Amino acid sequence: MTEAILLVGGKGTRLRPLTVHTPKPMVPAAGVPFLTHQLARARAAGVEHIVLATSYLAEVFEPYFGDGSDLGLHIEYVTEREPLGTGGAIRNVATRLDSGPDDPVLVFNGDILTGLDIRALVDTHESTGADVSLHLTKVTDPRAYGLVPTDDTGRVLAFLEKPQTPEEIVTDQINAGAYVFRRSVIDAIPAGRPVSVERETFPGLLAAGAHLQGMVDSTYWLDLGTPAAFVRGSADLVLGRAPSPAVPGRRGDRLILPTATVAPDAKLTGGTVVSEGAYIAEGARISGSAILPGAVVEAGAVITDSLIGTRARVGERSVLTGAVVGDGAVVGADNELRDGVRVWCGAQIPAGAVRFSSDM
Repeated sequence: MTEAILLVGGKGTRLRPLTVHTPKPMVPAAGVPFLTHQLARARAAGVEHIVLATSYLAEVFEPYFGDGSDLGLHIEYVTEREPLGTGGAIRNVATRLDSGPDDPVLVFNGDILTGLDIRALVDTHESTGADVSLHLTKVTDPRAYGLVPTDDTGRVLAFLEKPQTPEEIVTDQINAGAYVFRRSVIDAIPAGRPVSVERETFPGLLAAGAHLQGMVDSTYWLDLGTPAAFVRGSADLVLGRAPSPAVPGRRGDRLILPTATVAPDAKLTGGTVVSEGAYIAEGARISGSAILPGAVVEAGAVITDSLIGTRARVGERSVLTGAVVGDGAVVGADNELRDGVRVWCGAQIPAGAVRFSSDM
């Protein structure tokens, strides 16, 4: 197995304003674009050739990664002109694959942070003779996911999209967003129209008697689809809870990139990352947060589980918890922003304008 497809065409609407100017896979996590972690892990598993299936802000990827040689990869780029869904995106890049009809091709969703044993998934695929093999993981509350029940041998029995009632929850196993396809199965996906692998391709294969194999791997797994999840994923990479060979520095309580400036008495904990050119002033306290390139955190600000966008500014003594501040936005001094607030790119909040507690 030397080839892979990475699906990176989504608009990332749940992550806005992080994705207003940046495609979701290129938003920095632990100091580098999130996609870098996926590419590095694929390379470590033996992948040599990767095709990126792009769409939204497709022009951003190639200038950054080029031909992939810096990562020891050969990267190609294919852009969808109209949205094609997961299956349509996979089929759309098929002509760039070098694999033969029976060869395995790895497919990743571009928004999953995982410790999946990629080689084990490929080995499972080959040893069982499956047409498609799926990474499955177990979750406590599966209602937001597609359920994938299997028999005692791991063979997939059904695909059940997002159960609505307790009776529909027949398993805690969900589709974790990584697959190994037999190349001929990719070629059989209808071309030139939207196709969902979850709703059309996989159920159709089952109905036709194909062999779909599930492999449960319950190591680290996180869907980075929301701002809170993305911030958590970045912190887990810095802390070493999530594995990646691409973290640009030693794992620990904090990661400060070389051109960042941090005041000696500022306190950074919980997997906080301070990116290139960012500035953290005296007395600031930051925990579990991502400070993106060129951002400024002024004196005495307290930031927890938040993301401060590129060239954004947080004023003196402001307190942010579970917040996202978009690129170029300004949060004036003495504001208090709580869980779930999203400050849009370029917005300006005057000093003392927003509070959740009294002014005392």
